[in-house]
Amino acid sequence: MYGIIGTALVFGIIFVQLIKRFNIKTFSGEPIRIADKDKSVSRYLIGGIIFGLGWALAGACPGPIFVLVGAGYVPILVVLISAVLGTFIYGLLKDKLPH
Repeated sequence: MYGIIGTALVFGIIFVQLIKRFNIKTFSGEPIRIADKDKSVSRYLIGGIIFGLGWALAGACPGPIFVLVGAGYVPILVVLISAVLGTFIYGLLKDKLPH
């Protein structure tokens, strides 16, 4: 599993650098703009910890939630409802958060 995530990370870095260095454009001819990230360590550290704790409490990657529900794992419904509720709350608060 770490090989898949690591490979995705490496390919992502390579392709972003290729896009930036060769000024690659979209199919419609518009330049691809990649905004610089804020260099604040605390916001990424806190966000990563919250995401990691949620992932650990769920006991599975967030991706297969629907598969687990379909396979009959009833406790994963708590995770699904929490994920939807968290997304809804974020939608309500996003304009007030420092992005």
